[in-house]
Amino acid sequence: MATDTAVRVEDKLFQNRYLVDSGRSHIKVKAHTTPSPALRTLLTACPARCYELNDKGQVEITADGCVECGTCRIIGEPSGDIEWNYPRGGYGVLFKFG
Repeated sequence: MATDTAVRVEDKLFQNRYLVDSGRSHIKVKAHTTPSPALRTLLTACPARCYELNDKGQVEITADGCVECGTCRIIGEPSGDIEWNYPRGGYGVLFKFG
């Protein structure tokens, strides 16, 4: 008997909590008029879907909910498209199950 127990990534991510460090995002997207290929890749590569296009076609980040996996650091930091730092102590993702 098959059951439909498909679980979405978003459902799993909902279990995590995030302590926001207001005004001190640990990731910053450098100013741009047209997104580079690396920035466009972040729109689909980020498992938490923190990156999105704004109404001007520029990539923006909402770091609330970031799981600090480093995907964007690997893709966007070498090209200079993003600036990535670890969150201050006590802030950032709080994994519910470890």
